[in-house]
Amino acid sequence: MSLSGKTAVVTGSTSGIGLAIARALAAEGADVVINSFSDTKADHAIAEEIGKAFSVNARYIQADMSKGDQCRKLIEDAGACDILVNNAGIQHVAPIDEFPVEKWDAIIAINMSSAFHTTAAALPMMRKAGWGRVINVASAHGLRASPYKSAYVTAKHGILGMTKTVALETAKESITANAICPGYVLTPLVEAQIPDTAKEYNMSEDRVIEEVILLKQPSKQFATVEQIGGIATFLCSPAADQITGTSISVDGGWTAA
Repeated sequence: MSLSGKTAVVTGSTSGIGLAIARALAAEGADVVINSFSDTKADHAIAEEIGKAFSVNARYIQADMSKGDQCRKLIEDAGACDILVNNAGIQHVAPIDEFPVEKWDAIIAINMSSAFHTTAAALPMMRKAGWGRVINVASAHGLRASPYKSAYVTAKHGILGMTKTVALETAKESITANAICPGYVLTPLVEAQIPDTAKEYNMSEDRVIEEVILLKQPSKQFATVEQIGGIATFLCSPAADQITGTSISVDGGWTAA
């Protein structure tokens, strides 16, 4: 498979899952636009490294994904968007009656509404090109709920509904819309939290991974960012031409029950 000549825009992609997806798509020849809100020299350096590593055009474009107009401008500034990966997300944990309103608003805006805005801006480009892929990074929490994560669970359930709607609206075109639903993924952020969590529970790191962090993940193994990247590239392949409006779980069996 070659994605040469395609442009992929990946939101929230200077680290973790988003960065792995951007690199995976670049490895298949796609030009990539990576994004965050920070706009630092390090952000631009990441894009430069991807471009050199895979001999593609890689750019960094700053956009605050909590702002609808900036979400749309990100797509406009990209100039083309054959593959849209909506990955940007944040988290906050609190009981619903104590959940800060500003945190609720931010999570809904970044985790869900941003995908509406980017998709609305990208679909005309995909239609003009005659081909497109919308890939929404949802979560096992798009299929299952957990306490104290009301905004995150709501947003991820909403993303799955939006994915289905986009798929139906584009069903007769060469455009697909699908969601990836990871469970716990070994990102740099999660990896950095393991020692502190082990201290908090007075457990070894191996034990805290199995009994606390991966409590709901039957495989007792983290998914890797590379695995998520591989699924994204598969969804852009000809083998996935008739896969649309669905979600692919990468959760070690979490949602099987």
